[in-house]
Amino acid sequence: MFQAAGYEAIGIDHFAKPGDGLAVAARNGRLRRNFQGYTDDTCPTLIGLGASSISRFPTGYVQNAHATAAYEGRIRSGALAGAKGHAFTLEDRLRARAIEMLMCDFHLDMTELRGTFGEAATGLAPDVAAALQRFDGFVASDGAAGLRILPQGLPLTRIIASQLDAYVPEGVRYSHAS
Repeated sequence: MFQAAGYEAIGIDHFAKPGDGLAVAARNGRLRRNFQGYTDDTCPTLIGLGASSISRFPTGYVQNAHATAAYEGRIRSGALAGAKGHAFTLEDRLRARAIEMLMCDFHLDMTELRGTFGEAATGLAPDVAAALQRFDGFVASDGAAGLRILPQGLPLTRIIASQLDAYVPEGVRYSHAS
């Protein structure tokens, strides 16, 4: 219905008019995804405001105190609101970019990853091989260049991308609400 109304499909769950920044970014291979959804914003920093919000920096994530009272208490005392965080490793940045490629472009470009992350990119090979085996018929190999999600695999994109997520508990490879 959206496409019949003149919208273009963007990623796995967005739609935009052809002249919108998201549609232009998708067509030009510049679409990005953060924990808030698809974006054409290339800024590496996202500041979260309020209790439990998450900020992303080039070096990692920081989450504010969960409870509103604790958040407000930190602010009133002059402290930073962040209660916990995670510093990115090279592997974290590599896997995040690989997952973003699948979620935005439905293609894992190993040539680009090797250009950006060097030999560390070869560490994805076992996960790529596992994805090719597990999702046979839904993904295809592009040889040394990577893999692509086939049209029939598009509804499984989030699950396929989770194959590259080092933080998914062993044996759990699906999306779930918490």
